[in-house]
Amino acid sequence: MTELIDSTTEEAPRRAPRRRGRAAASVPAALPPGPPVQDGADWGSWATYEAAELGFRNYWYPTVFVHQVGRAPLAVTVAGEKIVLVRDDTTGAIRGLHDRCPHRGVPLSLGRRQFPGTISCPYHGWTYGLADGELKAVITDGPDSPICGRLAVATYPVEIRLGLVFVWIGDGDPHPVERDLPRELTENALVLGGRNEIRDGNWRFAAENGFDEGHAKYLHNTALWRLFKVMPTWNLTRIEERDGWLIRVQDEVHWDAEFPGVGTFSNKRWWKRMPLPDRPGKNGDANPVIAALDLPGFVSIRLPGLLRVAYPQFIHYEWYVPVDADHVRYVQLMVRFETGRKALAFKAKYLAAIRWLFHGQFTAQDAWMVDVMDAPPERLYRPDLSLTAWRRHVEQAGVVVQPTEKRVGH
Repeated sequence: MTELIDSTTEEAPRRAPRRRGRAAASVPAALPPGPPVQDGADWGSWATYEAAELGFRNYWYPTVFVHQVGRAPLAVTVAGEKIVLVRDDTTGAIRGLHDRCPHRGVPLSLGRRQFPGTISCPYHGWTYGLADGELKAVITDGPDSPICGRLAVATYPVEIRLGLVFVWIGDGDPHPVERDLPRELTENALVLGGRNEIRDGNWRFAAENGFDEGHAKYLHNTALWRLFKVMPTWNLTRIEERDGWLIRVQDEVHWDAEFPGVGTFSNKRWWKRMPLPDRPGKNGDANPVIAALDLPGFVSIRLPGLLRVAYPQFIHYEWYVPVDADHVRYVQLMVRFETGRKALAFKAKYLAAIRWLFHGQFTAQDAWMVDVMDAPPERLYRPDLSLTAWRRHVEQAGVVVQPTEKRVGH
């Protein structure tokens, strides 16, 4: 803790100003009202980004794993929109409907599967077709209910990829889901393991944490995943853009440093081996699919909020799916482009270790920071060029921001 310095002998450290309260005039000057508030920038320079509390429209977002959706209705929220997912027992397809009966606003995810291909509101038996959302019957109003066929609940396009249920949040006919997926995941044989959970914090904090240049070297140097791997102390980094991806490129890597007046910092320990190269194909030992990507750096991000961390033999992906203003769906996939015995060996290794070491304890440190973060105001430093590049990318991309107010029919 820094001691307060007598201003008569040395220059006093700058102290955080305090918030002004209504009773400020009656409070002695020595005890200004309110807690301290630090100076800093807001997000006024990033108007689109600031407005994107619930993410963006016209994208496919992953939700739950396919095996989680059965005949029983399952509620999910994507970009603030409440959706019920259910498997159509007439076709086997997974359907998505707006999770609200227009009669009295009761969630359809609490409903019953009364008839094939339908879902019934548990309150009065209003029954909707799963394929088109049309009101087919009203159980408590008889077979000739005059309201039948006169209204419908909104439906959502659904696609299955990578063992995940993707839902289209947008207007008009959706573009192919492959447009929102990394090309290497749609063109190659692969094996994967994954984890899917709702975490506290806004999706923007999660995305910025993932692409943040500085945090991994310090926050994660206590992670079990890094127990035997040396972490740099600091880097000189720049950002390249390729095919819609922003890529962090390390021009210099410094393993230790002497900080004047403070001391030496290093993550080197006798039991730790040197880490992987600063780009996945540098040593010529990368998987052919990963080598063909010719990535100049390990970490990259793209819209609407997808991180890619490429190692020589596998790639880790993270989707930051907006739920509401204070929650994010955190979808993690670990992928190897292998078949046969190598694929089976990776699957076993994932279930035995990677799932709880990397997708568990390691990224739980990220979740901790995203949860407690309180910005803006903020004071950025040199490594935050990754954050400002991401925000600038959003501003220039021509994205449609998901509105925070309710839309007609929803």
